[in-house]
Amino acid sequence: MTFEQLWTDLSAIGRDPHTGGYRRGGWTETERAATEWFVDQCTTRGLALESDGIGNLIAWWGPSTGKGVVTGSHLDSVLDGGAFDGPLGVVSALAAVDQLRAEGFQPSVPVGVGAFVEEEGSRFGMPCLGSRVAAGVLAPSKALALQDRTGVTLAEALSEAGVDPAGVGPSPLLERMGTFVELHVEQGRALTAPVGVASSIWPHGRFRFTFGGEANHAGTTLMEDRHDPMLTYAMTALAANKQARLAGARATFGRLSVEPNGTNAVPSQVTAWLDARAASTEILDKLLEAITRQAVERAERDGTTVEVTAESVSPVVDFPAGLRDRLAGVLDGAPVLPTGAGHDAGVFSDAGIPTAMLFVRNPTGISHSPAEHAEMDDCLAGVDALATVLKDLAK
Repeated sequence: MTFEQLWTDLSAIGRDPHTGGYRRGGWTETERAATEWFVDQCTTRGLALESDGIGNLIAWWGPSTGKGVVTGSHLDSVLDGGAFDGPLGVVSALAAVDQLRAEGFQPSVPVGVGAFVEEEGSRFGMPCLGSRVAAGVLAPSKALALQDRTGVTLAEALSEAGVDPAGVGPSPLLERMGTFVELHVEQGRALTAPVGVASSIWPHGRFRFTFGGEANHAGTTLMEDRHDPMLTYAMTALAANKQARLAGARATFGRLSVEPNGTNAVPSQVTAWLDARAASTEILDKLLEAITRQAVERAERDGTTVEVTAESVSPVVDFPAGLRDRLAGVLDGAPVLPTGAGHDAGVFSDAGIPTAMLFVRNPTGISHSPAEHAEMDDCLAGVDALATVLKDLAK
C-alpha cells in the first residue's frame, strides 16, 4: 500500500463528522480500532509483533535477535485533536519499511515499527503514559491508580480492554531498542524546509491549581461579601499569560472543573490545570513560582484558598549531538530546531536510549486541533527522510 492509501485508511478511524477532530483517548473504542488497524497492517507485512503489559507495540523486520533501531509514534489523540499528531509517525514508519523492502534493502540489525499507548494523556492525565511505564519511570501502582474524568481507573480500563493489569511494569520491548527515531509533525511554524531534525525538547509540566471558596446565592450575595474562587482563578489565568510572555515561555490553562457548577451559584471550588513550558528548567521554575505567588496574593484578597500540585514534570531533553548531526548529515543538512512539545522520544532518551526526532513541516503551526495539517508532498518527503535514516542506522 502507498503512504496515501495507508493515511486514508487510518484517518477514517475515530474522526468526528461534525468537528473533523479525533477523540482517541487511551483504551477507548476509537483508539482500540486504530490499534487493531496497526496490528492488521503489521500482520499483513509479516512483521513479528510484540506487546508489553500495558499495550505498547513493536513490530520487527529483519534479524530476530539483537538490539535494533525502532521508529514510530502513537495513535491516541488529545480531545478533538488533529489527524497528524502521532499517527503521521506510525504511518510513515510503515511506509518507510515498505520503501526499503521494495528497494531490496536487508537490515543488518532489527528494524522495529512502534505504537505507544496514551502518549497524549488525554484520558488519564499523564502524558507519555505508555512510554513512562515501559521505561520504569512511572511505578505500576501509581499508573494503575490513575483515573479518567468519570472515575474509571487505568486498571479497570485495561481489564475492560482484555488486558491483565498485573502485567503492567517496565517493558521487555526496550531491551531490544538500540536506537529510537520518532517522526512527528512539527507543532509550531519554525520549520521552513519539508523535514527537520530535533535538537531538544523544552522542560514542561502539568500543575493542578485548586481554588477553594464559599458557595453562595448569585442573586442575593453582595459582591463585597463573596469568597469567589472563580475570580481568583480568572486573575491567575491572566497572570499566567503575562508571566509567560515576559519569560518567553508558554503557560496555558486549558482544562477547568467547577463545583457545584450552577449558573445561579457562586462556586465553592474551581480546579484548573496549568500546562507550562520553557526553554530551560530555571525559566520554568521561575515561571511557576511567579504564577503561584500571584495566585496566592489574589486568594488573600478574595478570601479564598489556593493549592498547587505538580501532576507531571518532564526535564529538558537534549538529544545526543552525535546522532542528531548524523541524521542532519544524511539528510543533506536538514535544519535542526528545538520543540516545546513533549514526546515518547523524550522519555526514551531520558532512559538512556540513543534517540532522535524528525519533524515534518506544518504550514500553519496549528496543532492539537482539527485544523492541524501537513501537505502531502511534505509527508512523502518525511517518508523518504525516515527511510534514508533507517537505512543508514540499520546498514
